[in-house]
Amino acid sequence: MRVVVTGASGNIGSATLRELTAGGRHEVVAVARRRPELSDRAAAEASVTWRPADVGADDLDPLLDGADAVVHLAWRFQPTHRPEETWRTNAVGTRRLLAAVRRRGVRALVCASSVAAYSPAHHDDPVDEGWETDGSSSAAYCREKAYNERALDAFEATGEGTRVVRVRPAFVFQRSAASEQRRIFGGALVRPWMFDRRLIPALPVPSGLRLQAVHAEDVARALVAAVERPVAGAFNLAAPGVLRRSELGELVGAPTVEVPPRLVSGALDLGWLTHLLPVPGALADALLAVPLLAADRARTELDWTPQHTAAEAVEAFLSGAARSAGSGMPPLHP
Repeated sequence: MRVVVTGASGNIGSATLRELTAGGRHEVVAVARRRPELSDRAAAEASVTWRPADVGADDLDPLLDGADAVVHLAWRFQPTHRPEETWRTNAVGTRRLLAAVRRRGVRALVCASSVAAYSPAHHDDPVDEGWETDGSSSAAYCREKAYNERALDAFEATGEGTRVVRVRPAFVFQRSAASEQRRIFGGALVRPWMFDRRLIPALPVPSGLRLQAVHAEDVARALVAAVERPVAGAFNLAAPGVLRRSELGELVGAPTVEVPPRLVSGALDLGWLTHLLPVPGALADALLAVPLLAADRARTELDWTPQHTAAEAVEAFLSGAARSAGSGMPPLHP
């Protein structure tokens, strides 16, 4: 199959390329705003064709020539102070890609959504894919994920033959993306040495926090299964284990201190308004409001069994952030 992957150089995208090219079973076109630097020999031997493009502005039709499937992962978290820029990529870019998929008659579209697309849940009962998707807080990330859910609804309603899959993972981690995620969510103030567990006297944890996570490699296997199998609709992805205060303390190897959620979101808002931190308090609100996910449908219809637990996924981030882990992909540079 000829598979086009947008956002191919990011956290999930890099893992998806590895999975798609394993065994040489697919011809892969990788689309990203910034392509990795490859030597002439590496470029000649690569099993991936890189095409630089911005989904929010460039002509997408030529990228989809001959495509059997599109995996749409392109996304921008930053700059949160200029929401028109993230909206152009995340919302407008998705609409433009859907239009190109329709014009080119691509048979399958697999799109990455998120647990943050779901409406808030104030209980600990895992929800299935029928839970409402109006966004878990007012944060731009949640709003844009919810908007894309409506865009996919409208695309499917035309009923013109493209098989549509939307994957809603819990929080996604891998070691090579740790430095990128540290920069996205912590900015310049949060340095690698701060993740040295020998230097952490105590871990503040917002009261009520319960966290699901999934490793990027496991998400990639689900995405490729969705490309290869005749499935449609939404799939939750979450690794075994729910991390609460005690489990997070064990991961960090430090005692925990429970703090009021309003104090956390207020501190983030202050840092965001003064441009000291890159994320607003609404993202912390989302973290506390997202539902727990039931991933039974993925296990049944995609034959998906995570190879990493939630704790192992978070550990990959923590150890990677402490050691400035990264890769040659431009967004993932250490």
